[in-house]
Formats: sequence, C-alpha cells, structure tokens
Amino acid sequence: MLQAIVDQIIEAIGQAAELYHRLVLVLSPSDESKQEIIEEMCQRTEAPILNLNLELSRMMLDLTERLRMLQLPRLLDEIASGAKGDLLMLKNFELLFDAALKQDPLRLLQRISRNKTVIAFWNGAVEKGYLTYASPEHPEYRRYPIRDLLIVDSRL
Repeated sequence: MLQAIVDQIIEAIGQAAELYHRLVLVLSPSDESKQEIIEEMCQRTEAPILNLNLELSRMMLDLTERLRMLQLPRLLDEIASGAKGDLLMLKNFELLFDAALKQDPLRLLQRISRNKTVIAFWNGAVEKGYLTYASPEHPEYRRYPIRDLLIVDSRL
C-alpha cells in the first residue's frame, strides 16, 4: 500500500512539472501514515522535508502580530527559496491557517510552488468537489474548489 501511494505521488510530481503551480497536495489519514510516506519519499527523491510550523515560528518569534501578518508571505518565500533542490516537501503547516494571520493558505502554497515543486501534506479532505480544511464551524475552516489542484489521496 505504501509503495502504491508513493508511486502516485511521484507520478503527480511529473504531472506538476507541466503546471503553472507545481503543487501536489497529499491528503494523509494519520500522523503515523504520513510519517511513513514522508520517510519513503525522502529515500526515493532525496527531497528536503520541512516542518513549516517550526520554521515559521522561529522566524516570527520577535515580530508583532501585525508584522507576522505582513511578513508571512515573504518569510515563506525565503524558506522555500533556501531549500536545496527543485523539490520540497512540507509538513505541519497548520500555522498558515491561523485566523489572526489573515492569510489564504492554499494561495501561499501555490505562490512558493511557481519556482519549485512542492509536496504539501494537507490535513483535510475532498468533499463534493471541494478541498476542505477543518469543519465549517471552526475558525480555521477553508473550502476550495478542486479545479487546477493536483491531489493525491493517500487515505484510499
């Protein structure tokens, strides 16, 4: 099963090379499964894996709430451009959904995927033609139409 999912992701990486936004969203069922997929992807691609929450938190530690909101896109660009290679895997990016930051997480990921192929392990689902994050009553809830999105659902 693991090999089949990793094969799907690698195939999606090839497809992403033809797109304007070279973003592959991987829907993962659990932290344990996600970690297994990440480890296998690292072995097969040698791509760096970044814990985005950790990296952004370090960079924003001394910033005010307003500066965090204003600087987040630039900081994310800096993190992505500093990663070696043409492929970058991101995990733990829930911070992008923080309502206080007033950002559009998907657009931020798309922004950094213009210059580098990005594999992002998304903690959400596809429901009725929409990519979701959180439940509708949650302040971090997001809902995006799945058009123009490259999604690998590892929960299947």
